[in-house]
Amino acid sequence: MLILSHPTGNEFVRYALRGLLDENYLHQYYTSIACFEGDLLFNLGQFKQLSELRKRVYDNSLKGKIKTSSYDEWMRQLAIKIGAKSLFKHEFGRFSVDAVYRKHDLFVAKNIRFNRNRNINGVIAYEDAAQSTFQVAKELNLTRYYDLSIGYWKYAKTILELEKERNPAYASTLTGLFNSDEKLAKKDSELALSDHIIVASQFTKETLSAYNGKLSPISVIPYGFPPVSDNYKIKSDLPIVPLKLLFVGGLTQRKGIAEVFEAVKGFKQHIELTVIGRKTGFDCPILDRELLKHRYIPSLNHKLILEEMANHHVLIFPSLFEGFGMVISEAMSQGTPVITTKRTAAADFIEHKKNGWLVEPNNVDQIKTIISELLISPNLINEIGVAAQNTARNRPWSMYSKEMAAFTINNI
Repeated sequence: MLILSHPTGNEFVRYALRGLLDENYLHQYYTSIACFEGDLLFNLGQFKQLSELRKRVYDNSLKGKIKTSSYDEWMRQLAIKIGAKSLFKHEFGRFSVDAVYRKHDLFVAKNIRFNRNRNINGVIAYEDAAQSTFQVAKELNLTRYYDLSIGYWKYAKTILELEKERNPAYASTLTGLFNSDEKLAKKDSELALSDHIIVASQFTKETLSAYNGKLSPISVIPYGFPPVSDNYKIKSDLPIVPLKLLFVGGLTQRKGIAEVFEAVKGFKQHIELTVIGRKTGFDCPILDRELLKHRYIPSLNHKLILEEMANHHVLIFPSLFEGFGMVISEAMSQGTPVITTKRTAAADFIEHKKNGWLVEPNNVDQIKTIISELLISPNLINEIGVAAQNTARNRPWSMYSKEMAAFTINNI
């Protein structure tokens, strides 16, 4: 039996849980906040100030399998709501994301030790919340699976340091450069303690080449795509002027937000840009000014994001460093073709000009060229969108569930 631990939960965690549950191999799932459709927390989520709860809804089949430690995450959400920045300050705030992850890691480690005589064979944990868990698991001779979802920090740091020099106006958004030596050492410790490293893209695997030392075997298990709707909205039937472009993601230069703004300049009324995503919490005057020029939505639930994708012609996601980039697969499932870079998972499933576009990082001219081509030949939007959707149809999330379950069970 396996334990799976993730402080906040997300799409790929839910499908990993589904795979283990289907194989009757899930002992326990540890997280911070969990609710189920129809319960009190779920109903409270209908209120705007508590809407975050609707992102923590789990399938009823997991009842009895979930164990939570929620105080610190509740306090983090409250601090964000009231604007108490010192409380959720990056890494050192009392209720920062890092603090939540540290506390969760200790909580899981304590519970694993307490359940040492149960029929538990291994544990799956994620970056920044695995060190204490893995230390105890190693003592108990449990197999340790480390899921690295974003890419190795040292590889990222090299890219971000260069970006800081190249584009200093956006330097405050490069939060990966603000990590303490202690936090970075912890990441390396987690890797060293693992028996198996799981990544979702070849690019993430490549980033681990920057690790100094011997690593456990690395396995690539790509994420899945959301369900493809049979009611596909033909993109070329949408009004082509303005060309409706979309960016979804954290508003950081790691994701190439400056290139997005620069690429749309000069097209005037011929394009319309929508930006969906949260700011990093650090002041960035140029970002604030650019957002005022476009349609900006700080946050939407997953269902509404997919609807926005379906109602746009193209997603622009010129990320400089991304472990996978789930917005890419989500947009493709909606028939919305994507302009992105090879520093994502896109190189694993996008063929340039066939089911999407691959551009070089920082290359605004390449993005502008694609936009110009689409304005001249709008039929390409539909052709490439249909191909993107076919790609999505060939790898549903259920494949990821089965592959994760098979890999972790077979390597005990």
